[in-house]
Amino acid sequence: MSGPPAQPAGRVELRQERDVAAARIAVSKAMDALGARALRKTRFVTAVSEIARNALDHGGGGVLEIYRLDRPRRIMIRCSDQGPGIANIDQAMTDGFSTARSMGKGLGGARRLVDAFRIESRVGAGTTIEMEANP
Repeated sequence: MSGPPAQPAGRVELRQERDVAAARIAVSKAMDALGARALRKTRFVTAVSEIARNALDHGGGGVLEIYRLDRPRRIMIRCSDQGPGIANIDQAMTDGFSTARSMGKGLGGARRLVDAFRIESRVGAGTTIEMEANP
């Protein structure tokens, strides 16, 4: 997956529960640096939290990279793991679908909270999700 030219703005290794909170904080600070409105920030940080948790819980951990893009001005994250991958992305994006006995709102909910959402996954090779938000 190759997104637009971007300036690195942070990186969080997702290895344990507290790293999800660290990802939220790092993205929140990056949004503040762009002068993001409170609601836009809250929506994006919520989506990032869901994606980071998925990487930890389903992907066995991963990395969340934060980027600032300038034309137009926005923030992008890339969250990657080397887990089992998603066999059926369309099904996984459907509300109510869950492999973890949860409410099944994760991926679809995250997609609704952001301005751009891209996902790539290969069974046995992991998943990468990119999300963008305008401030």
